[in-house]
Amino acid sequence: MSILIKKGLVDGKEKDIYIEDNLIREISGRINVEAEHKISADNKAIIPPMVNSHTHAAMTLLRGYADDMKLQEWLQHKIWPLEAKLNEQDIYIGTKLACLEMIKSGTTFFNDMYWHFSGIARAVEESGIRAALSAVFIDMFDQEKAKEQIKANITLFSNIRTSSRISFMLGPHAIYTVSKESLQWAKEFADKNGLMIHIHLSETKNEVDDCIRQNNLRPVEYLDSIGFLGPNVVAAHCVWLSDNEISLLSKNSVKIAHNPVSNMKLAVGSALPYEKLKKANVAIGLGTDGCSSNNNLDMFESMKFAALLQKHHTGLETSLTAQQAFEMATSEGSRIFNLNYGIKEGMLADLIIIDKMSPDMQPMHNLVSNIVYSANGSCVDTTICDGRILMLNRQIDNSEQIISEASSQIKDIMSR
Repeated sequence: MSILIKKGLVDGKEKDIYIEDNLIREISGRINVEAEHKISADNKAIIPPMVNSHTHAAMTLLRGYADDMKLQEWLQHKIWPLEAKLNEQDIYIGTKLACLEMIKSGTTFFNDMYWHFSGIARAVEESGIRAALSAVFIDMFDQEKAKEQIKANITLFSNIRTSSRISFMLGPHAIYTVSKESLQWAKEFADKNGLMIHIHLSETKNEVDDCIRQNNLRPVEYLDSIGFLGPNVVAAHCVWLSDNEISLLSKNSVKIAHNPVSNMKLAVGSALPYEKLKKANVAIGLGTDGCSSNNNLDMFESMKFAALLQKHHTGLETSLTAQQAFEMATSEGSRIFNLNYGIKEGMLADLIIIDKMSPDMQPMHNLVSNIVYSANGSCVDTTICDGRILMLNRQIDNSEQIISEASSQIKDIMSR
C-alpha cells in the first residue's frame, strides 16, 4: 500500500509525507508521486502516535460498572467476581472495543496484561494496531498452580502465531500474587528467550508494608534480591518508592509505566517521584490502566493528568512540562518497547493527523501545549498504523458493529 499525505504540519513546517508498504519513505516540501491513497492534511498537524505503556484492554467491559468504592471492596465484591464470568469471546469483544477507542484517540500500540490471551491477540490482529501481550500469571504461592501457569506460558510462547504487530511478553501480576520461585522462573525464561516482562509494582502503601513485614525489604529491594530486575522489565505504577529503590531501578535499567488517572481515581496515596526518577535516568512511559479504574483509554487525557498531578504534588509549576508529558506518551514509550517510531524517513509508518481547526486547538500558540493541556482524543482526524489507514476523517469501518457487539455481550455477561 502507498499513501501520500499532502500539506501537513511537521515540526512546525508544511510538509508532504510519502508512505510505501509500512515505512515512511520520504518527507519533503513537495512530493509528486502516484499513490493508492492521497490524504489532504491542510490545517492539520502530523505527529507520532500514542504509546499506551500499561493497560488491561478488555476491561472496557467493566467501564462504569463499579466506581467510587474502597479499593479492596471494589476488587473483591465487584471486579473479581465479574472477571470470573468472562470467557474468551467476552475478552475478544472487549478488546475489539478497546482497539476501536484507541484508534479513535490516536494510540497505535498498547502493552496489555489480561486473561484469555488468544482472544486478545485475535482482536488486535483484526484491528490493525500493535500490542505487546502477556497472559496474567498468578499462582498465589501454590506450587501446583505455579506449575500450571509455567506450562501455560511456555505453551503460549511456543505456539503463538501472530503478525509482526504483536509481541509476546511474560506477565507475572505482582509480588503479592506470584511466588518467589515463579518470579525467578519468569526472569530466567524471559532472558533466555529475549522477552520483556510486565509487572505491577509498588502501587499501594499496603503492598509496601506487607513486603517489609514478610521480607524485611521494600518491593523493589525484594525483586533485586531475587535477581528479577533488569532492562527487560516494565513495571507499572511505582508510586511508593524510596531513594534506594529509585537507585536500584536505575542501576538495573528497569522501565516504568506511569498511570496517573488510575492512581488518582483509586486514591493510592502518593504520586510518581518523577523528578527523582528522571534525575536517575529511569525511562518512564505513560499508560491508562484498565477502563474499570480510569475509565477511558484516551492518552491525551493521561498526558494532562500526568503533568497536573506532578505540579499539584510538588507545588512546582514547572514540574513535568507539556513537552515532557508528550514525550512520555510518544517517544519515551516507543523507546521502552523498541518501536521504530518517529516522523522521519525510514521510520515505521505509524502516525496520527491532528485537526488544528478543532476549537480546543485554537489559537495555536504552541502545538504541544495545546495537545497536552487543552485537547483530547477527539482532535485526532486520521490514524495510520503499519502503513494502513485505520481511521480517516474520524471514520472507521465497522465501528458501529463493534459498539453494538460490546453492548450485547455485556448484557449476556450480566445475565450469567
